[in-house]
Amino acid sequence: MTQEAADAGGQEAAEDLLPETWIRVLGDYEDHLRLERDLSPHTVRAYTGDVSSLLVHAHRLGIDRPEELDLRALRSWLALQQTRGGARTTVARRATAARVFTGWLARSGRAPADPGATLASPRAHRTLPAILRADEVESLLRAAVEAADDGSALGLRDVCALELLYATGVRVGELVGLDLDDVDHDRRVLRVLGKGGKERSVPFGAPAAAALDAWLRHGRSSLATPSSGPALLLGARGGRLDQRAVRTLVHRRVQQVPGAPDVGPHGLRHSAATHLLEGGADLRAVQELLGHASLATTQVYTHVSTDRLRRAYRQAHPRA
Repeated sequence: MTQEAADAGGQEAAEDLLPETWIRVLGDYEDHLRLERDLSPHTVRAYTGDVSSLLVHAHRLGIDRPEELDLRALRSWLALQQTRGGARTTVARRATAARVFTGWLARSGRAPADPGATLASPRAHRTLPAILRADEVESLLRAAVEAADDGSALGLRDVCALELLYATGVRVGELVGLDLDDVDHDRRVLRVLGKGGKERSVPFGAPAAAALDAWLRHGRSSLATPSSGPALLLGARGGRLDQRAVRTLVHRRVQQVPGAPDVGPHGLRHSAATHLLEGGADLRAVQELLGHASLATTQVYTHVSTDRLRRAYRQAHPRA
């Protein structure tokens, strides 16, 4: 089996290439990510897949024990990714995965030092997220309200889902994961379970509160079944609303807004964050609202706001 196959196949492929020492370490590392850090299955697969590729490369260099893994091996592995045409974002992600892994090796006593502490990686190109203008969001929500004029339960649910997505900036997975008791109606606050099992409180405004009230009073009971459980938002058959249905809903409504970019639920999250900052919200407050672990992640929205400001200046100022 080739290195390329190992990269594609992740940990399962690595087991065909690695000595028992590395296989045990890789298994322990996966348990650490899953049980101790409580990372999502997707994140665990991404990290272990990258580390599997690294360990296969190390094995080919004759490195078969954690204490032998050094900076030179890490650098040659990253260089190999670049020679194979890996995108800067991919190489940067793999460098991060290597640093997290070697840091764990050192902290857990499996290695005497952390060779990844000084590992540099190419700066990933950060593309500005596609967002809607405030008036485009208004048009999108108005279209949803007009579609719900027949009073159907699905129409009321769709308006509620769209209003909550934009009002709170929650991720689509966080939205569909909400239960009835996650809503504090008096304070207009949602209790959201985010990445890594981290809980946060997110406020929402009067329009979202009205849409939520209409859904709960006149819509949810029409779809609820004995198996619905505590899910806040329900699908047509009474089960918990799934992410795919929300993505389809957002794309369908955005298509009704002339000239609007084709965004999904994450586009509404981007739009909410940008509009908050343009309205004068504090960057740290937006970070807390979005559930970002790092302020650097939130700062991408300041670039969006500055870009808009620059375009407006060039169009309007006589000496721009």
